[in-house]
Amino acid sequence: MPFSSIRPSFAILVICALWLSACSQQPDAQKVEKKRAERPAHAVEIVTVARQPTRITRTLTGTLEAPRTVQVYSERAGRILALPFFEGDKVAAGAELVRLDDALIRAELAMAVASRKQAELDLQRLQNLVPRKLASEDELARAQTALELARAEEKLKRTELSHTVIKAPFAGVISARLKEPSDVVPLNEHILTLFDPGLITAAVQVPERLLTFVKVGDAVSVRIDSLGDRDFHGEVLRVHPQVDPATRQGTVEVRLRPVPEGARPGQLCRVTLESPLMPRRTIPLNALQYDAEGAYVYRLDDRSRVRRVAVRSGLQFAEQVEILEGLADGDRVVSKGFLGLRAGTKVRVVNLCPNKD
Repeated sequence: MPFSSIRPSFAILVICALWLSACSQQPDAQKVEKKRAERPAHAVEIVTVARQPTRITRTLTGTLEAPRTVQVYSERAGRILALPFFEGDKVAAGAELVRLDDALIRAELAMAVASRKQAELDLQRLQNLVPRKLASEDELARAQTALELARAEEKLKRTELSHTVIKAPFAGVISARLKEPSDVVPLNEHILTLFDPGLITAAVQVPERLLTFVKVGDAVSVRIDSLGDRDFHGEVLRVHPQVDPATRQGTVEVRLRPVPEGARPGQLCRVTLESPLMPRRTIPLNALQYDAEGAYVYRLDDRSRVRRVAVRSGLQFAEQVEILEGLADGDRVVSKGFLGLRAGTKVRVVNLCPNKD
């Protein structure tokens, strides 16, 4: 057969093959589109935004302190004659803590007493002579001045004598003994330290957001590590008026009432503070997402599609977080199913029933 007669027939065969191939591919493309349309929506779990009564609870570490502590200093120089108490000893109010050698000051006091008595006699004698013109008014005035000076000197010596004995200003426990009998101490030397065991406090640093809810007299829970897993009653004794600008925290002093057995200054403690119940708009913490633009959530619209909504969060309450801006009551936000989720995605809500015990 001539070549010229084969060529047109071959072209016709190629065209037919291409047409058949296109026809066979058209149903496949339609199947793909149909599968895409039948693909199930992205499965998610959602929560409905609502205001819930919540309270802020924070457990903060602190250290037990004895705010009523007195450091006993010598009020005059001298040798210690008596120092009867040691660390850990309990003392009653008014008990003699320190006695210094007072022999010299007693001798000086005796001289001052004698001078005062002599001045009284001199003044009395001149008072009898002046009416008879045997003494002048000037001599009488000098005698009165001498008596006043003698009395002042006697008072000074009696005051110095009282400084040789130091008594306890209140009932307490000796926490430090720095000197021993026969030691010679100068003026203003630290000898003992006394604290009141009936007043034990804990100072804790409280975040400024919680600080606004703390009031004097509020009940708190205190746990002392060295005393085991027991909670003790405490109350807010004092709220310091300033907040540290570096840490944004304020100081709160908590008083243990009553003071538990075994509580001592310096022990580590944990104070649990709670705010009053207040309605707050909260969502689960895992519903809050973050990216370079900030915090956001996926909110479900009326067409079952999710929209990215920027929010401003507040305080955290266990597994819940407060939402200050961006959401309203009744909004539905995604809480689970974030893998592959994008803004505009159509979703299918598959909330599970809560587990029952």
